[in-house]
Amino acid sequence: MIKTQFDHTQQTPLTHLQTQLSPAAQHNFLITSYIKNNCPEIALEIYAQMRRMDTQVDSFTIPSVLKACGQSSFAVLGKETHGFALKSGLDGDVFVRNALIQMYSESGNVVLARLLFDKMTDRDVVSWSTMIRSCFRNRLFGEALDLIREMHRVRVKPSEIAMISMVNLFAGVADIEMGKAMHVHVVRNGKHEKLGVPVTTALIDMYVKCGNLTYARRLFDGLGQKNIVSWTAMIAGYIHCRDLHEGAKLFNRMLAEGSFPNEITMLSLIIESGSVGAMELGKWLHAYIMRHGFVMSLPLATALVDMYGKCGETRYARAVFDSVDNKDVMIWSALISAYAHANCTNEASQLFARMKNSGARPNQVTMVSLISLCAEVGALDLGKWVHSYINQQRVEVDVILRTALVDMYAKCGEIDMALRLFDEATNRDICMWNAMMTGFSMHGCGKQALELFEQMNREAVEPNDITFIGVLHACSHAGLVAEGEKFFEKMVRVHGLAPKVEHYGCMVDLLGRAGKLHEAHELIKGMPIQPNTIVWGALLAACKIHKNPDLAEVASRQLLQLEPRNCGYNILMSNIYAASNRWNDVAGVRKAIKDRGTKKEPGLSSIEVNGSVHDFVMGDRAHPQAGKIYEMLAEMIKKLKEAGYTPNTSVVLQNIDEEEKETAVNYHSEKLAMAFGLIATAAGTPIRVVKNLRVCDDCHTATKLLSKIYGRVVIVRDRNRFHHFREGSCSCGDYW
Repeated sequence: MIKTQFDHTQQTPLTHLQTQLSPAAQHNFLITSYIKNNCPEIALEIYAQMRRMDTQVDSFTIPSVLKACGQSSFAVLGKETHGFALKSGLDGDVFVRNALIQMYSESGNVVLARLLFDKMTDRDVVSWSTMIRSCFRNRLFGEALDLIREMHRVRVKPSEIAMISMVNLFAGVADIEMGKAMHVHVVRNGKHEKLGVPVTTALIDMYVKCGNLTYARRLFDGLGQKNIVSWTAMIAGYIHCRDLHEGAKLFNRMLAEGSFPNEITMLSLIIESGSVGAMELGKWLHAYIMRHGFVMSLPLATALVDMYGKCGETRYARAVFDSVDNKDVMIWSALISAYAHANCTNEASQLFARMKNSGARPNQVTMVSLISLCAEVGALDLGKWVHSYINQQRVEVDVILRTALVDMYAKCGEIDMALRLFDEATNRDICMWNAMMTGFSMHGCGKQALELFEQMNREAVEPNDITFIGVLHACSHAGLVAEGEKFFEKMVRVHGLAPKVEHYGCMVDLLGRAGKLHEAHELIKGMPIQPNTIVWGALLAACKIHKNPDLAEVASRQLLQLEPRNCGYNILMSNIYAASNRWNDVAGVRKAIKDRGTKKEPGLSSIEVNGSVHDFVMGDRAHPQAGKIYEMLAEMIKKLKEAGYTPNTSVVLQNIDEEEKETAVNYHSEKLAMAFGLIATAAGTPIRVVKNLRVCDDCHTATKLLSKIYGRVVIVRDRNRFHHFREGSCSCGDYW
């Protein structure tokens, strides 16, 4: 007899059905109804009751139960149901087999899904479509394309809806060569002119997502009769590819030819405007809606809030939100996401409190936005509170939400908790693997990252380009040069992934940190693609670490050609000159910054105390407790000097006397945040600081000593990685 946590003595309300139905039909009807209403747990209770009552389980029951297992992530019960189907002889039914493939693919077990598919002798269109979607879900794009070709070879004709679904899958990949191959498949199954507007429109969207407007426009112009959907797809395509001028021209042409936008059109264009940060276009679309009498529906208002949020205009987002009377969970979530995008921690948490009081029930989207905000600003206390709320309110933790939690704990310095959540997951997609990999990378856990990669191989999870960025970063921060070079080669030779500019940036960083500046420069010169600021920036940073001003000048010139308005490279060059006491060169760089009218990004250190985030800049006296903070700072400096600390004044760029330099380094934002942490948190508790730039050498040395002096664990997240200071040492081993 099956055992399940839902198995209890409470009678399931079968009285809702007419008694004319057989017991099996009654149960099947209820199971299907509860699944349609997104209540898989109740559906599984009814299935458990069927088994207790020895009610016949048939080929209609099993697919529904497997779907419920997939919805509720109960992989063990799914496997038990598979075993029952085998014993009952139901596994040969095509509907049961399709449901099994779907369940295993949703749980990430694509190998078992493919094994079941290959054993099928009577595959239908659903079988093929399910297996193809499974390959896409697990990023096995080449295998998906092979399946589509095989489907054509055995003369399985997909319906128009199935064809559109497959085209949409390729649109999500955004690979032009695969897109062209899919187009060929569409043509072979009936020339696109005869397929009608829906399939052609799907192809237009696919080419747009692949970045090929020429092919998309050719298909669009070839349409005999264009409907509002095809107009919308093409105009949205131009916005997606940031060709706003051509998009506006086509919009006006649409109006001239007598086609007028509907709500779906406006939704699509507003969403695309938000995705590319086209705020002026978004404002124009907002005005068009108001001028032409569109009803401000909840979807439209939500899209506008989301668009303004992605463009960083929280004031406009809030104005639209406030104008809506009957708010649903989506618009609440959109504004919370807008605040999260702008790192407005307090506003987001206050809005979340209002949302709860309003009666709107937060969903996974709301939780992901809040958790992502906590990850970005390092607000661990708030993140823990949100996680607790998720558990208390029994919010479904799907793979996306769990990935966000893994990412949050990793970025807030709790790598052990991130790993625990990862290990507890029964369904991991590539994004979750990558989040864990990136977490290990940020914490300098190179060996753990490599072990995780091997675990991926054992579980037949195919890595993608983001996975290798995480692996290479981990090797770089741990000084694993040989291992990094091996993985860079394996990426191409074993996994068939062409290195992107980000991967070259990782390799330059890896070699540069290890002091192999010549090899790093040679790698850049031999790149088959144009090096960007990531690549040259990594070389410049390495030149600072290893004090090589000559090569630094080469990197700096390249960077200023690529981004002449970014003075950060000048500042780094000034650091390099200052470290070599080349004050005339420092003055020349500072004059160049002044002449260009550019400003240095200020160093900002943040610390969360009692759910509120406090920000500090160098010499900051704006904090309400500034007096106490500077008293603590004076105490810290005194104790540091008693412990033998000498300020590292080489980080000060001005050619001023030594005493002034000491004062300057003492007022760095990291030290102010540390001082506030010491007075605002209980003795013995960890202090967590987030720095927007790389932590300077002086603050790194000082924090090591302070961790021992005050008996505190200090966790600092800077632009590059985490530093765990404990008892006078740092987890980075002074290699950062």
